[in-house]
Amino acid sequence: MLDRTKTDVSNRDWSAYARPAVAREYVRELDDGTCIADLLVHGVHCANCTWTIETRLRQTPGVTSIEINPLTTRAELRWNPAQTGIAELLEQIAALGFTPQPFTDAGTRNEAEQERRLALRRLLVAGLGMMQVTSYAVAMYAGAFQGMDAQIAYFLRLISLLVATPIVVYSGAPFFQGAWRNLQSMRPGMDLPVALAIGGAWAASVWNTFAGSGEVYFDSATMFVFFLSGTRYLEAAGRYRALDATHALAQQLPTTALRLTGEHSGGPEQEEVGVMELEPGDRVLVPAGIAFPADGLLASETASVDESMLTGESMPVRREQHDAINAGTVNAGDAVIIRVAKTGPDTVLAQIGRLVTQAGRDRPQLVELTDRIASVFVTAVLSIAAITGWVWWQLAPERAFEIVLSVLVVTCPCALALATPAAFTVATSRLARDGFLVRRAGSLQRLAGITRILFDKTGTLTDNHLYIADTDTRGHYSATQALQIAAALESASAHPIARAFRPFASGIRATDIVQVPGGGLQGAVGGATWRIGNREFVHALSLRSETNPDASCATDSDSREIFLGNNTGLHARFVIGETLRAGAKDVIDRLTAMRIAPMIASGDQPGPVAALAAQLGHIDHRAALLPEHKLQLVRELQAGGASVAAVGDGINDSPVLAGADVSIAMGSGTSVAQHSADCVWLGEQLEGLDRAFIVARKTMRIVQQNLCWALGYNLLAIPLAVTGSIAPWMAAVGMSASSLLVMLNALRLHRRDSGDDPGS
Repeated sequence: MLDRTKTDVSNRDWSAYARPAVAREYVRELDDGTCIADLLVHGVHCANCTWTIETRLRQTPGVTSIEINPLTTRAELRWNPAQTGIAELLEQIAALGFTPQPFTDAGTRNEAEQERRLALRRLLVAGLGMMQVTSYAVAMYAGAFQGMDAQIAYFLRLISLLVATPIVVYSGAPFFQGAWRNLQSMRPGMDLPVALAIGGAWAASVWNTFAGSGEVYFDSATMFVFFLSGTRYLEAAGRYRALDATHALAQQLPTTALRLTGEHSGGPEQEEVGVMELEPGDRVLVPAGIAFPADGLLASETASVDESMLTGESMPVRREQHDAINAGTVNAGDAVIIRVAKTGPDTVLAQIGRLVTQAGRDRPQLVELTDRIASVFVTAVLSIAAITGWVWWQLAPERAFEIVLSVLVVTCPCALALATPAAFTVATSRLARDGFLVRRAGSLQRLAGITRILFDKTGTLTDNHLYIADTDTRGHYSATQALQIAAALESASAHPIARAFRPFASGIRATDIVQVPGGGLQGAVGGATWRIGNREFVHALSLRSETNPDASCATDSDSREIFLGNNTGLHARFVIGETLRAGAKDVIDRLTAMRIAPMIASGDQPGPVAALAAQLGHIDHRAALLPEHKLQLVRELQAGGASVAAVGDGINDSPVLAGADVSIAMGSGTSVAQHSADCVWLGEQLEGLDRAFIVARKTMRIVQQNLCWALGYNLLAIPLAVTGSIAPWMAAVGMSASSLLVMLNALRLHRRDSGDDPGS
């Protein structure tokens, strides 16, 4: 456990974190040789703190980048290990007065608990002491009106000093440490005016106590510390609540697994091993009710899998032999066996964690803008306080100090700095809980302004459980032979149509398989080159012109058709049966009610596309589109003033996903599509996808509310403080309430409000 006292942190030996066994838990090595470390940095409270760390480390040779989220205090550090080591980088962060913690699930949870407990202790000390000092202050105020013996007044001042000093030193320590970092970095932050107010009030009170004249402000100083400590504690509680969804996901993983080894008379032997010991290819027995320890393929015939922790869908789904199983999902049926494919950081669960973390670190333009405003605002506050103090010293010297205190405290820009990142971070966490992963935080802002949404058809509006409804053949190939050749070619494809051919897989194998976007697949089977896909693509392989092919292979405009052929011509036509995804019609209706116009953009034939559009309420649709045509459609809509979202799942969808204002990949889609997308929808069905747009719009409303409140509060409070209309204790209450209101308003995004109006 890391000790967070500054002396210990500065002198700490960080070399232990560079050991391979330790580094493996939080450091990833990329293909280009650079390394990425996930860290949690304690002591970060504002954008200025992140600026201090980022500026220092970016000047270090070998550091490629460092990004820190000031709300969650999570950081991603990239560096070249040939030039510098992780231990040296951690030491540099510690030298700035912050405490870096390698981000591991167990360690981070413990650190979070320690952080909250420390904040609570500081709050309790400040609260108890404040009540005592306030009671003494009330007695002194009463004595000032009714008369009090000088010795009693002096005694009350001494007692107030004794009680207030531990509060200022212990509970107020984070503010003084933050102010010192501000001075070291030569960049004034929010802790600086607060520390000046607390320290100034305490120091002036000590001087006046022993001088025997002048006012004492022990009650105001303790109030500052108490209210600010309360705000910090509630911010910390909200911060770790909104940290991300990966904590909850990681808790789904078991710590051990039953690995199957050599056979004996009673069947395969079992050995209990740690999940980290599993290797690809291992066979693992997963009992009923236990989470799958790694990504793998189902070796048993069938399984019932609870995927609610990934997709948010409560009903278990049926998985068949050779289907993919994700780590963290739960075996909801009888005991099954899986063959491990991926473990540790390579699993879907780990990838989800990285996606959410990346979104939390990304700073939308709105966040960058408020960070810059808050930084400039602190300088303005110090300038206003100095000018106010000089003016009041000329007008009424006895009130100058008290009014300067009020100005320093009441104008703290904490609320302004938290207004935007708090809302974005909480919204990203909320969406992840619902199964909607935001890969790039900036897309959340764009999602709120979407006016058109394009859907791919196959695998997006229709489900992935396609089937062969009919088979027509010509020549000497039977239907069985054609299906077996088709299954061999489709074995290399991740497209939903490939699943329809899986039941017909046989001993026939295809080699040299090439996927042609917008066309289909080509490969070698039995020494001949075969193609499967649309008519034009397959027919182009033929060595002879077939301007009038046999009727058995003629197209049916009302069917979803796939053709099979080789260099001698077309040999089979497969009619693909497909069903509408559950909830698709409801989602389309709700999106329409939100004034988001839906459109189908498909590479399929016009007949099936038109039929599906009619099922969905005769929505706008385009058919027979190649990938470049889909991208062109997006450009045309954008040129017309529309803000376009695209939803797809296949390789064909990658260009349109990359070109749209916001792109959403289905979680069941290919990794290429997901890599191109801004967001990933993990649900098996479309039901619930519209909630992402509702949450995005609500997020922007909350951001606007927070910014209006933060700016409006300061515009009202500054004149009142400068004119002496606000007492120091009132300033402390107002500033703390302002920051707390912003945080609580952002946390409303965690709730699923039944009152969310899709049309708003």
